[in-house]
Amino acid sequence: MRFGRLDLNLLVALDALLTEKSVSLAADRLCLSQSATSSALGRLRDYFGDELLMVKGRHMILTARAEELIEPVRAVLEQIRSTIAIAPPFDPATAERQVRIMASDYTTQVLLAEALAQLEQDAPNMRFEIQPMSTNPIEAVERGYIDLLMTIDFAVSADHPSQVLFEDDYVVVGDAQNPALQGEVTRERYFELGHVTARFGRAQMPAFDEWFTRRQKQQRRIEIVAPSFLSLPGLVLGTSRIVTMHRRLAEQVVQTFPLVMRELPFAIPPIREVVQWHLTNSNDKALRWVVERLEAVAQRRAQGASNVIPLEPVDEVLRDEIAVRWQNDTGQR
Repeated sequence: MRFGRLDLNLLVALDALLTEKSVSLAADRLCLSQSATSSALGRLRDYFGDELLMVKGRHMILTARAEELIEPVRAVLEQIRSTIAIAPPFDPATAERQVRIMASDYTTQVLLAEALAQLEQDAPNMRFEIQPMSTNPIEAVERGYIDLLMTIDFAVSADHPSQVLFEDDYVVVGDAQNPALQGEVTRERYFELGHVTARFGRAQMPAFDEWFTRRQKQQRRIEIVAPSFLSLPGLVLGTSRIVTMHRRLAEQVVQTFPLVMRELPFAIPPIREVVQWHLTNSNDKALRWVVERLEAVAQRRAQGASNVIPLEPVDEVLRDEIAVRWQNDTGQR
């Protein structure tokens, strides 16, 4: 379809090129070959009378004209999506859809497993792909590599919608025969003991509890670094080591392994697990339905957990400051 001399199909290609600043990445996003995407860029250059993207060193940069086009092109496409491309009614019983979710094994264990079992009953033809946490999950959302991101509120982007699912805090877990855990764990004893922790991705990004503790005057002695939360319990069995673990996960593992759970001797801000999606997917009825189901399961679990300690209100300004520091330190800004 053409509007004047412009093939309107090229607007989608232009949006991808302006966003990715790369022909190859835009081609992946558009599910086109690089040659087809290069051809589209050539026609766009001809129409606008501007290079739009130029090679500088090993990268491509946008021209001034291209920078001016980013927001107008995005706004036009969003208007088309929301007003012209009217989606058919969503019926979970008949919907055939794959939803890509990025989540840690902790989130999968304490929420997703139960939620997906329920979704199988309500939406038998829907499919779900759970991807491990990457070094930069916000980038995965913005490039459309995933549909939903489930992570702590400190790690999400303020540019896209999100929904709080549940809160959790931290406890100490260790072997039931560990003499250091026979009574209350003091701050002095906590820092004397060896610790096991989890880090993620090639960048070895720390979990929030490790990141927060690093900022304290005393440092933990990390003796084992594991690649996942679920591997932590087995690494303290039969040892004098301890692990700082989410309470919800700890409550499950102490019922399965000969482990004990003790309260932390100092305060770590509680986490809020949230689900986030790209701004352009706000009208996606299937994703909104999945988010609602996740929230419903999270609320039901919270109401049924009589042994969960209610969390104290946390100053929102403090949480905002922590979020800024977390994203700066982990390179997610």
